[in-house]
Amino acid sequence: MILTFRFRVKDKNRLKQLRTNAWKVNRIWNYCVEYHRSCVNFWPSHFDLVKATQALGKEIDIHSDTRNLVCKQFVISRNTHKKCPKFRKSSGSKRSLGWTPFIRRAVRLCNDSITYKKVTYRFWKHREFPQKFRSGAFVEDSTGKWFITFSADVSNLQQAPDVCVGIDLGLKTLATLSNGEKLEIQQVYRRWEQKLAIAQRAGNQKRVKAIHAKIKNIRKHFNHVASARIARKFRTVVVGDVSSSKLAKTRMAKSVLDAGWYQLKSFLAYKVSRRQGMFKVVNEAYSSQTCSSCGCLPHGRPKGITGLGVRSWRCSACGKMLDRDINAAKNILSFGLEHQPPAEESPCL
Repeated sequence: MILTFRFRVKDKNRLKQLRTNAWKVNRIWNYCVEYHRSCVNFWPSHFDLVKATQALGKEIDIHSDTRNLVCKQFVISRNTHKKCPKFRKSSGSKRSLGWTPFIRRAVRLCNDSITYKKVTYRFWKHREFPQKFRSGAFVEDSTGKWFITFSADVSNLQQAPDVCVGIDLGLKTLATLSNGEKLEIQQVYRRWEQKLAIAQRAGNQKRVKAIHAKIKNIRKHFNHVASARIARKFRTVVVGDVSSSKLAKTRMAKSVLDAGWYQLKSFLAYKVSRRQGMFKVVNEAYSSQTCSSCGCLPHGRPKGITGLGVRSWRCSACGKMLDRDINAAKNILSFGLEHQPPAEESPCL
């Protein structure tokens, strides 16, 4: 498995050099855009772009491996989106964030510092990472901070116990597990909403970016911790296919985006896989309406938007009292283990 390790650059006096390198990358990228648009009836390949940018690379003194990686990424982005990418801006309020890729042979690594084109950059080494990494990059975030990333092959971790769990994602609780455990939702954006509004009204863009970055980091840290704990305890993890993008178009958009469902699912996917487990996303239709005890759809079940406020209900078929979220998590686990949900057309009496 390939993981990316990220470390923040220490030296503030290296910012000018980092921005200069990013400007060179943008020059190569923009030349690729112009070259692509000048081609008629064919799309230039990676080899064509590398050959076309050779003279410009010597003129601006960019590392040949970096130029090669920029051309490669251009081709990947173009083929993925089926259209020519946009220009990268190096200045102005809408400038592109800095990015300078490199490969292992282009740098010299020494403990907490890295040398690229005879310039040494120090970084905070808060964790160990494989020295034999594949590639890396200098990247800039929205607040102007620079980071160094390394992509490396990592070995699998100790396998989790052979236990299965279903997870129901929600807005009352972030995640409810089929064993009854619940992860309380953090509502990070809600906690910082008032301070963010004050900064926006004052036109303080630097403060606005800092608050957004803090919200992002708090949410990301919580999802990392929660997903790691679940991956250590369960070998098979089944999650419902609730869509953040679809619910973001409703009046619940702010709460849905604040929950970070997609991020949590992506973290679970690679962490469970690294522990040699199985991660599945299943259709969660009727998971909260189906009785997890008898498997039927009773008439008294909560339905539609009006039923969202009903957090517990009793099955009219078997008489069992059900917690809405735990019941849904159990059904999601059942669906993931290839048990089909009952049809809506034949409810139980």
